[in-house]
Amino acid sequence: MDPARLRLLRELGDRGSVAAVAAAMHVSASAVSQQLAALQAGIPVPLTVRRGRRLVLTEAGEALAVAGARVEQALAEARDAVGSFLEFEQRAVSVSAFHSAGLALFAPLLTELRGRPQVSLVDADVAQSRFAGLTADYDLVIAHRLAHDPEWPVARLAVTPLLVEPLDIALHDAHPLAAQSSITPEQLRNERWISTHEGFPLAGVLAHLGALSGSAPRVDHYINEFSVAAQVVRTGAAIAVMPRTTAAPLAVDGMVLRPVAGATLARHVDVLARPDALAHTPVRTVLAALQRVAATAAQRSSQGTLG
Repeated sequence: MDPARLRLLRELGDRGSVAAVAAAMHVSASAVSQQLAALQAGIPVPLTVRRGRRLVLTEAGEALAVAGARVEQALAEARDAVGSFLEFEQRAVSVSAFHSAGLALFAPLLTELRGRPQVSLVDADVAQSRFAGLTADYDLVIAHRLAHDPEWPVARLAVTPLLVEPLDIALHDAHPLAAQSSITPEQLRNERWISTHEGFPLAGVLAHLGALSGSAPRVDHYINEFSVAAQVVRTGAAIAVMPRTTAAPLAVDGMVLRPVAGATLARHVDVLARPDALAHTPVRTVLAALQRVAATAAQRSSQGTLG
């Protein structure tokens, strides 16, 4: 089997359409279709199936894509062995993160690495279902999910846990509840809320709190960017759910974070990567630095830097 054709099959599984694969690979859609057809010609079972206008992988196609990833990983390890011997780094390691993770981790990561290796940082705030697909474009993808949400597709990806961070209530420091060390769900009835958009990991937390308090939350604002939400919180107009560690830098200038008593609210922050990306020494170096930076951030937030 041609490794290049196996890569196209995996790209189709990650990106969702022939057109998206063609755009990413800088070739025509017809060229992608021809190569996939050539791969299919040597396989006795269907690898793809039509769903409306989309071409998606069958179960056999998924299995072959996973096998193809292992082939790509082996090739990457071989290239890395030569690159390490020559002490040669071809390009910067690309790292994407959702906004609050970027706010908390990007600057410390640059300080930790001190330019070796070079990194290219990108903020990518997407719906939870799209994080895995970002690994097609970035070496390391910092993603988040709630504890009860489906786990990442580990058959195709390498998943490195970074943080399990509690979710707190962000409110104005003059709010009556701010004087308490913790807040019960019942005390949150009749509050005005800021929520993230539907499909993003924290959107379901308010519904959970509503079930615990016995009253559906009143959502006045839908804001994904926590730094923007923090500005609204500082006016006293609304409160919000925010993660304790990555939102800690925002808990200043009139905004505080308080935990919810009697409820376990937390999100998982993980690094997603294709196995062949982790075959490169510079990528593993950056991943190790991310783990150190995240551990330091978690330690600081646990020591009471919540405001």
